[in-house]
Amino acid sequence: MKRLLRTLLAAVGVLALVAVGAVVYVTTFFDPEDLKPRLVEVVREQSGLELALDGPLTWSFYPRLGVSVASAEAWLPEQAVEEEDAFVAFQQAEVSLSFAPILRGEIAIDGLTLDGMRLNLERDEQGRGNWESLMERLAERSEAAEEVLAPASAGLPPGSDTHLTVALNVASVQIRDGEISYRDLSNGTELRLTDASISGSNVNPRRAFPLEAGFRLDRYDELDWEDSEKAPLLSSRMAMKGRVTLNLAERRYVTDGLTLNATSQLEGVTGEQQLNLSGDQLIVDVPGERLSLEGGNLEATLRHPQLGDSALPLAMAFAMDADLAAGSAQLRDLELTGDDGLKVSGNLNLSSLYASPAYSGQISLAPLSLHPWLKRLSMMPTLADESALSDVALTSPLEGNMQGVEFTGLTLVLDDSTFTGELGVGLAGQRLDFDLQGDRLNLDSYMPPEAPAEEGSAALSLPGVSQAYADQPATLLPVEWLSTLDLDGQLTLGRLQLAGLEFSDVSLALSGRDGRQRLVGFESGFYEGELAASGELDLTRDDPHWQLAPRLSRLRIDSLLETLDDQPAPLRGRLNAEGELTSRGNTWPDLKRNLNGNIDTRIDDGAILEVNVSRELCTAAATLEGEQTTRDWHPDTRFERAQASLRFRDGNVNSDDLLITIPGIELGGEGWFDLSSERFEARAAARVVDGADLACRVNPRLERVSFPVRCEGSLDGDSSEWCRFDREAFQASLGELVRDEVTSRAGEEVEQRLERPLQQLEERIGEDAGRELRDTLRGLFN
Repeated sequence: MKRLLRTLLAAVGVLALVAVGAVVYVTTFFDPEDLKPRLVEVVREQSGLELALDGPLTWSFYPRLGVSVASAEAWLPEQAVEEEDAFVAFQQAEVSLSFAPILRGEIAIDGLTLDGMRLNLERDEQGRGNWESLMERLAERSEAAEEVLAPASAGLPPGSDTHLTVALNVASVQIRDGEISYRDLSNGTELRLTDASISGSNVNPRRAFPLEAGFRLDRYDELDWEDSEKAPLLSSRMAMKGRVTLNLAERRYVTDGLTLNATSQLEGVTGEQQLNLSGDQLIVDVPGERLSLEGGNLEATLRHPQLGDSALPLAMAFAMDADLAAGSAQLRDLELTGDDGLKVSGNLNLSSLYASPAYSGQISLAPLSLHPWLKRLSMMPTLADESALSDVALTSPLEGNMQGVEFTGLTLVLDDSTFTGELGVGLAGQRLDFDLQGDRLNLDSYMPPEAPAEEGSAALSLPGVSQAYADQPATLLPVEWLSTLDLDGQLTLGRLQLAGLEFSDVSLALSGRDGRQRLVGFESGFYEGELAASGELDLTRDDPHWQLAPRLSRLRIDSLLETLDDQPAPLRGRLNAEGELTSRGNTWPDLKRNLNGNIDTRIDDGAILEVNVSRELCTAAATLEGEQTTRDWHPDTRFERAQASLRFRDGNVNSDDLLITIPGIELGGEGWFDLSSERFEARAAARVVDGADLACRVNPRLERVSFPVRCEGSLDGDSSEWCRFDREAFQASLGELVRDEVTSRAGEEVEQRLERPLQQLEERIGEDAGRELRDTLRGLFN
């Protein structure tokens, strides 16, 4: 045993002496600078790069055997050496070897260190990167590289020499202070990656090893940002960790337990954006140019003035498959969650990622209240119904690009309403397309609440829409947005409520562009009748100009009036109306003040309620004849037809051809209505036109007597006091009749007395002169 131990110690001593001798020989007789030409040649053969080694090439023997090189640069074949910035450069590179594997006939890299690396990437105007030719050359020589890097444990290939092989099992890899510049000449942007560091241990192509990386990423929207001293649009500090498996033969790289943390700063935004990405497994398949991520989870804390004062936390779980060659990707099992009940799920297919990114897929929004989100965005309106927008959900296939999104099979739940169809929105807010069908919609719930009018203030509302007086009334429409909006929309609704009015079977068509928005058509059932309209909004002028052509058919006017005023209607019947109106402005007062146009109206099968013109007429007639009427009268005035032409002139409505036909009676009149003050006045007079159709017998002389009715007041007053029998006007009419009767009777008596003298006079002065004198005398009494 002692002899064996002495033999082993002697062998170790001999080996030590040999090693020391080798070190002494190498350091004394071998100059590492002699390797520079060979290194330059090998790099040129393998990659095509033109290498320049400006710094010294040195050996190190303690504590590890290694070699280091300083100040190296390399240019692409198409670059002018030393006239352009080098494609890649580094300040210091060092490789160290382990002693023990050398004794087994292997070269095991113990450490790899790279300091101050600089890499300049550039994509030209045609979209080709300067690195692509290098990658193509390396791909051609990949088999030779794989043989050199194959570990000794894999065995020697048949027919190979017994020289030392490289066992790629690097104990430590360190890349420090790296920098990568990426310039895209096609869109004038630049990305700069600085302070890059990568560290790994036990790097092996067959087993997973831990890897950490960190860097700073800055994005600029100008290529001359250094000269203009422009701050980056985005500045991010990133850190990555994971366990990496390098399958060099297949060039398939796997990272398990990936984590990527980014802290970013946006230009002009106070506060940092935080992004944390994690994944169960990330696979990069280089030959197949594919990338996949399983079990991905992205957590973000976003800050922006448009997102409110506090940070917005979001989380997204997903899986991803990407085809790098085709520039496409799939996001599977997507689920986005956030505060206040936010939950969006679905799948997305991405395409044309390198040119014009587009997407398609399926998305679903779980029911949530929009109130907290609108408040965060300072967009929460004051609603008449505080519960409106508290239950919103949608599901739809979708497709789109960076300009807009299309919901091609939308199902939208909005509180108590459900809509189906298609919806397209421009992401810049300048396009809106829709073709939707809904069951019902109460628009009043989403309108501002009615404000009580101040005492003594003038009412400024249209019928059914009350609004308090204000020195500066709110604008009705967002003119700036509408003037640039491309609009193409169709909407059908089973039921619609607006301004307290009920519409049924609604059909709406809109279109517009270049500052002109058109109401192509509106049709609906409206209080047992039909309502239709077309119009245009011209936003190309200083003040918006409105044009509207309404048409009403067989509308129940009593039901409409009761809805508007919440009081018994003074009138009933079937209203028909048609005409054209124009106005300008963007507030209710301006629209009413500038309203012009004409509307022809007609009411069929109607009645004036609580007033019976026939009774008044017959009672007055009986009184004049010294009689009394004993008939039971209906309380209302039923008529066959009422018609009038309404003329709108600068907010005032006038009519001078009001006509109502009652059996045996004709009722005509005139009136006016001020839209601003909502005051009105109308005068009507009834007279007998056919005694045979009248409900009572009337002396024919009374056909010349008018029986007047006067209506006046305000829409906010008591409708039961609007109209009354105008006794003063009736007395004046009756007095005129009496005077005419007296004059007529007096004239007849005088004419009888003068008949004989006139005949004698005619004989003396001639027939023509006598006839003229006779007519003159008659005129004095008629």
